[in-house]
Amino acid sequence: APARTYLVFFDFDRADLTDRARQIIADAAQAVTSTGTTRIEVAGHADRSGTPQYNQRLSMRRAEAVAAELSRRGIARNQMSIQAFGESRPLVPTADGVREPQNRRVEIVLR
Repeated sequence: APARTYLVFFDFDRADLTDRARQIIADAAQAVTSTGTTRIEVAGHADRSGTPQYNQRLSMRRAEAVAAELSRRGIARNQMSIQAFGESRPLVPTADGVREPQNRRVEIVLR
């Protein structure tokens, strides 16, 4: 089966989950259960506002927040691989320093 990807977006400089984010994570958790997926990649990203070092940490905090919510929804931590890419893999390429909502995200990939 092809991988299924869920995108969770974040407010500027934040790692807390919005109601919409929680809904998407709930959908992903349900898909994990219904499809019997055993490998889940949780990858955090940031936009290019702020230093690369700061954004690396921010993207990790975002990934951890999503992983914690997946865990709360019954998904085992050992099924997840959690990664942080900082500002290195934008969905929308921008100049440095640019705030871009699409790049402030966590990707949940069900393998």
